[in-house]
Amino acid sequence: MFIKFKNTISLFPTCSGLFRLLAQLLVASSLSIASAQMPTQTIKIIVPFTPGTGLDTIARAVQPKLSERLGQTVIVQNMPGASGNIGTDFVAKSVPDGSTLLMGGNTMIMASQMYKNAGYQPVRDFAPVSLAAYGTFMLVAHPKLGIKSVRELIALAKSKPGDVTYGSPGVGTPHHMAMELFKSDASLFMLHVPYKGSAGYTQDLLAGEVMTGFLPVHVAQGFVNSGQLIALAVGSVKRHPAAPNVPTFVEQGFKSFDVDLWYGFFYPVKTPGSVVDKLNKELVAVLSTPEIKDILAKAGLDAASSTPKDLGQIAVKDYARWGALIKAKGITFD
Repeated sequence: MFIKFKNTISLFPTCSGLFRLLAQLLVASSLSIASAQMPTQTIKIIVPFTPGTGLDTIARAVQPKLSERLGQTVIVQNMPGASGNIGTDFVAKSVPDGSTLLMGGNTMIMASQMYKNAGYQPVRDFAPVSLAAYGTFMLVAHPKLGIKSVRELIALAKSKPGDVTYGSPGVGTPHHMAMELFKSDASLFMLHVPYKGSAGYTQDLLAGEVMTGFLPVHVAQGFVNSGQLIALAVGSVKRHPAAPNVPTFVEQGFKSFDVDLWYGFFYPVKTPGSVVDKLNKELVAVLSTPEIKDILAKAGLDAASSTPKDLGQIAVKDYARWGALIKAKGITFD
């Protein structure tokens, strides 16, 4: 026996109606996903140092092209203080909606471990987005030292413990930390003379008031070419194009010695993955353009990019490496 139901069409959609409903749901879903990728408000790139620094140079080079690609306003905001900790902590505690981005680097890896309470933990509190650039250091010496290699510097420093001085723009700066790593690896005692910024340090290094130290390769090479300084080694694992005749530390017996500066973009840790991935895609495109590469090269920086995962791995590795050195040497700002 068969039972006939009337007006079932009013209770259930036909097949064509069902397909239309599914299509509408899919469109709505895709629109929702797209709208979740980037915020609609202005995106702020927070630079935790003053204008003119490497971090600031990168952020301001990237800003107009990133704004163009995203089709929305992107601004750069400097928030200096406490060796970068103020601006970095601000981003760590910002709403993770994609509107606040940190222009960071290995300086935050170091500085966060030199304060008793930096307010943030660089590995735990950020979502890596992409590398932005690398900067290479060169170890130089004043000609009056009469040395021309890392090995000769080591021999001199060991023969006169504490007599050989080295400078830096300040305690905890990458220049200082690079030398501390070198001293640790070579078991040396040299006297540190910290300055309040790069200008005074460089001036006294050129005058021979301090005998040795690290400088960015693009700064150092001009003084080397003029005979004012002697190049001893570059701090990257490979020779740098700006100084092809200067050997690396690795070539001179220091296995895996690498004190390259790295710079990258970070979001607060709970920023949605879709937002991170979208910005990564746009940053990689921007950083690969000849114009950006040229701007950064003129500032002594080598443009780079990466996946979020790769940047995260770099940060984790550096956090452990510099943290161990900071603890062993008792380096602190407090």
